Amino acid sequence: MGEMKAADRVTLGLAFLRTMVRIREFEMHARIGYDRGEIPGVVHLSIGQEAVPAGVCANLRRDDYVASTHRGHGHCIAKGADVTAMMAELFGKTTGTCKGKGGSMHIADFSVGMLGANGVVGGGIGIAVGAAQAARLLHKDAISACFFGDGAVNRGPFLEGLNWAAVFNLPVLFICEDNTFSAFTRASDTTAGKGPTARAEAIGVRALSVDGNNVFAVYEAARELVEGIRAGHGPGFLHAPTYRLDGHTVFDKAPYRSNEEVEYHRGDDPVALLESRLHAWGVDGTQLDAIHIEAREEMVRAMEAARKAPSPSEADAFADVQLIGAPR
Repeated sequence: MGEMKAADRVTLGLAFLRTMVRIREFEMHARIGYDRGEIPGVVHLSIGQEAVPAGVCANLRRDDYVASTHRGHGHCIAKGADVTAMMAELFGKTTGTCKGKGGSMHIADFSVGMLGANGVVGGGIGIAVGAAQAARLLHKDAISACFFGDGAVNRGPFLEGLNWAAVFNLPVLFICEDNTFSAFTRASDTTAGKGPTARAEAIGVRALSVDGNNVFAVYEAARELVEGIRAGHGPGFLHAPTYRLDGHTVFDKAPYRSNEEVEYHRGDDPVALLESRLHAWGVDGTQLDAIHIEAREEMVRAMEAARKAPSPSEADAFADVQLIGAPR
């Protein structure tokens, strides 16, 4: 960032802020919809983690692939998925990204390379590696980016996926959003050794660790790794420690951590940190306020559209399923 001109730095910072605020407003309105009983199923909010998807996806092209997690709204938005269709998916409506069949944990939008959120911890790793293998076989120069949490590094797909990508020198960027909790358990209590970065390096994957609440730091580290991946140097690994300010799910009150701990981490709120930086660079407060207002109004419209959209019919349950044989 030291080589960047002041005007370019501000322009990039404002772009980051728009993405991050849109993610946060989507999450806040998803919580409202859930509390009102309008959204069925479970919702995992990513409030506090917005800098990671914003910084990473700013380095991706539209034809690059992304595999996400059960906490994947931010990844979808940062990759360019339509928030109106996303909100309709949460509401279980036919205008949703998956026609209302997937819900919060299974949003997918192939038009922007979003291969889907995944309710299985670490489940997106194999999908991202497979997409990278397919791109190689089809002689495409697209890369795959795979987001997962700290809990995934203790599951089999982590070892299998990184090993396969390293053996075949595949174009994959692995991103560990380390929010310090595996659901309701501190990751430090269940993870041996030196952690995610050491495990990636042991497999021969180049790894960088960066402050996951500093969007510029995430962007620069991801850019360095992506450049190497596109140049044919094989997979890269980004470890981005951050913190989820809400519970594991929208109804989780998180009694396993103290209020003092949460308040301490609010001091590292990535949105507030970026706004403070932009203020220091001379950006007027009214310009920042306008970004919040625009995002809030966008999500209000998305919710209204979701409420008015039709619900699936019984016949819809039998559409888009695999044909396993001729009817009898």
